[in-house]
Amino acid sequence: MDLRIAGRTALVTGASAGIGSGVAECLAREGVRLALAGRNRSALEEVARCVVAHGSPAPVIIAADVASKAGTAAIAKQALDAFGGHVDFLINNAGGSRPLKGDETEEFWQEAHDLNFQSARRLINLLVPSMKAARAGRIINITGAIFGRAVNGAGPSKAALLAYSRALSFELAPFDITVNCVAPGRINSVQILEKLHPTEESRAEYIRQNIPAGRFGDPADMGNLVAFLVSPLAAYINGAHIPVDGGGVRLAV
Repeated sequence: MDLRIAGRTALVTGASAGIGSGVAECLAREGVRLALAGRNRSALEEVARCVVAHGSPAPVIIAADVASKAGTAAIAKQALDAFGGHVDFLINNAGGSRPLKGDETEEFWQEAHDLNFQSARRLINLLVPSMKAARAGRIINITGAIFGRAVNGAGPSKAALLAYSRALSFELAPFDITVNCVAPGRINSVQILEKLHPTEESRAEYIRQNIPAGRFGDPADMGNLVAFLVSPLAAYINGAHIPVDGGGVRLAV
């Protein structure tokens, strides 16, 4: 299927590994020109090599901390400068689990909120003006588990991102800009395979109890959906929150 997005431009945050790199590679296969943002330049360069191997132009690499106001400003400026003042697709993938360990502190909640909500909000505010001017754009916000069995700083922040995205989808629809959220379940990544489920036994047990599909997802499972959502074929999908979790969405994680 031709998604009709070849030659378009996209900024992907958290692009150095896992879901971000999977999204980047799927977009590259469709001919999208990429700006890859993350904190680890060497990891971003490795993703860039994979992207080029798919025949895509060399991506713009932006090494910056998306969780800081200065970092998001630098990311937005470099992406806009690289693409002539307009980015067609914004994929806010940067984020991470923040389980509460020990006593709660204001710093714990602020860091979780800056990473999982404020980073996306700031980038949207910086990139939407050019989308409005072009009367076209796609924003994809990667959320995650909104409910859980233990306190995690990411949960309330991702819930805020979801609520913000739904409201924004109404405001931006008249400009032919869509805003959708994608909620990953267990996707193969360093965080999942080395931190949450470091043994084959723990993976098998989690899958048995929680995932009807019988496996963890791959980054490409996320990337393929994102590529579709940014395409003209998905123009009537707006304000959605789509799980990619092998059927486990009904379960608290």
